[in-house]
Amino acid sequence: MLDVRGLKKVYEGAGRRVEAVRDLTFTVDAGELVCLVGPSGCGKTTLLKCVGGLLTPTAGEVLVGGRRVTGPPPDMAVVFQEYGRSLFPWMRVRENVELPLKQKKLRGPMRRGLVADALESVGLADAAGAYPWQLSGGMQQRVAIARALAYEPEVLLMDEPFAAVDAQTRADLEDLVRGLWRQRGITILFVTHDIDEAVYLGERVLVLSSSPTVVREQLKVDLPAERDQLHTRVAPRFAELRTHVYEQIQAAKRGTPADRPVEDLKDTPPPK
Repeated sequence: MLDVRGLKKVYEGAGRRVEAVRDLTFTVDAGELVCLVGPSGCGKTTLLKCVGGLLTPTAGEVLVGGRRVTGPPPDMAVVFQEYGRSLFPWMRVRENVELPLKQKKLRGPMRRGLVADALESVGLADAAGAYPWQLSGGMQQRVAIARALAYEPEVLLMDEPFAAVDAQTRADLEDLVRGLWRQRGITILFVTHDIDEAVYLGERVLVLSSSPTVVREQLKVDLPAERDQLHTRVAPRFAELRTHVYEQIQAAKRGTPADRPVEDLKDTPPPK
């Protein structure tokens, strides 16, 4: 469903040249939930903007459903980190969710049905008439997720969507996304800086190197399909996976080659 081939992005201007992404290649199968983690500043958001057609890559290409991305694909939706800036405060919740559906030129009854279904899916059926500023941060992010669901995308990009909410709300939203993914079968690429979140949510975790970015490792998460915050996070296998990802990210910060065995990392002296 999603095919990233040799993606490279260089920013140039004011006498500076910054190579944010060097050579990224990976795929995401239809109906798969893949999480993407890496060191801070490694280019995760740049990658997501290129995938979403919001930035033009310097080299390489992105294919969605076999079609080359040259602008925002019509069958893709994005949920951003800053929910407060992605919702229009003068519009009611239902109007925010309905807005992108008007681009599809759907009839009013169909739009209203999709909006009602999406809001019910995220537990906000009773908040349709409220304004975003009347809701908590977690509820606002649920509105943003509902807007993406109502659009009925084939691919959903999520850019650190829970970074700005408290820990309890974050746990609830993680379970919400995983539940919606299992119910609806949407292909999701989920970018996060939280290692535990990546392991908890994903079927695979892509670990990125430090900038300029390449894919350091692709890790299959062999946890049970049924997951919950209470039992999954204390399971020995969960601890093993999150420790492995953590070690890989620390190694990326030090510049340790990706093909070096993880067992050897603990003996690596810190850089001078």
